[in-house]
Amino acid sequence: MLPIRTNVRPRQTPYANYALIAINVVAFLLTYYPHKSVVFPYMEVPVRDWAQSLQLYPAVWRYWQFLTYAFLHGGFMHIIGNMFFLYIFGNNVNDKLGNTKYTMFYLLAAISSGIGHTALAGDSAVQAIRVGAMTEIPIPIPTLGASGAVAAVTGAFLVLYPKTLITVLYFFFLIGTIELPALWFIALKMIVLDNIIGADSSAVAYTAHLAGYAFGIGVMLVCLAMGWLERSQFDLWALIERWNRRREYRDSVKQQGDPFVGGQQRKHARAKVVPQAPEQAEKEAAIQRLRKEISARLLQRNVSTAAEAYLELMKIDSAQVLARQPLLDIANNLASSSKSAESADAYENFLAHYGSYEHVEQVRLMLGVLYARYLDRPAEAIKHLRQALDRLRDPGQLQMCRTELDRLGG
Repeated sequence: MLPIRTNVRPRQTPYANYALIAINVVAFLLTYYPHKSVVFPYMEVPVRDWAQSLQLYPAVWRYWQFLTYAFLHGGFMHIIGNMFFLYIFGNNVNDKLGNTKYTMFYLLAAISSGIGHTALAGDSAVQAIRVGAMTEIPIPIPTLGASGAVAAVTGAFLVLYPKTLITVLYFFFLIGTIELPALWFIALKMIVLDNIIGADSSAVAYTAHLAGYAFGIGVMLVCLAMGWLERSQFDLWALIERWNRRREYRDSVKQQGDPFVGGQQRKHARAKVVPQAPEQAEKEAAIQRLRKEISARLLQRNVSTAAEAYLELMKIDSAQVLARQPLLDIANNLASSSKSAESADAYENFLAHYGSYEHVEQVRLMLGVLYARYLDRPAEAIKHLRQALDRLRDPGQLQMCRTELDRLGG
């Protein structure tokens, strides 16, 4: 199974990630040269003689090797595989951290994975070479490649975007694609299956991979917990917090009953039934029917029909809220269908409930344009456009935002 894309796109060009990919490729082209060692003619090494001291030798390491080894690769498939994964997962992590912090994170990840591999492999990373009839000489086995650093970036992606869908290419009798949440694909497939259960005695440095994953996951969790990174209700730390609240609530109910029902009411809470008026029951039934219809239409990718059902739902009860992505899809569809007032209401509903959305500035830009161009509400347009301007990174969107603000005098 091979990941080919994610369903979240960076808000700005990930210059640092592109630069790291370019540096890795250039370093590979300068150093790669599979040949027989001069000292031991029967031992094949993948780098030129002058670069051999840049590999990491866990048994006899030198301090600079903990960084330089990560920019060397042992073959074309090695460099292509590592850079492909760095491109898939690194762009969004770069977008979240910014260029400077992402570069520091990547370099520290390379060092940490090298240290972890050295600590776990250590003296065992030695190969006995027979010279002559009886003599054996221990030769340290080198480690090279960006796999540990890339594993750290992948671990960081798992923490920052655990619910993001990853499109995976599979080939098992048939070839096709399937979408899997990052949490399950990275944690189960890439970490557990590939590097723990599937680890063997081959030349792959599994311990460097695991050290990289541990570094990336650990650092990102600490950054989110300490507030050093912008939080999202969909990151792994938020999921852990919600799970912990549910656990505490279940424990509380087990020990002393429902904490939201007090005194004598707790005894009769389950038996008490409040009859509904016929009008209220009919309203509730209509709400449930429309919500089911919206879900069914969205599953069929029929967003236009789902949007019509949503507008009907809003007429019955404007306090109804859909999940984040369905609500955003419907708001976008209403905007593209020239239903400006309805789409503006949907976007406002979205902001009211999902204000921490990672691309919220794009929603505010859409609202600003709708209010400015189609609804003649300049004050509200200026408010949303100013808020969007602070976070927009795409040059085209920035230009659109500034043009509208200039036209409105804002």
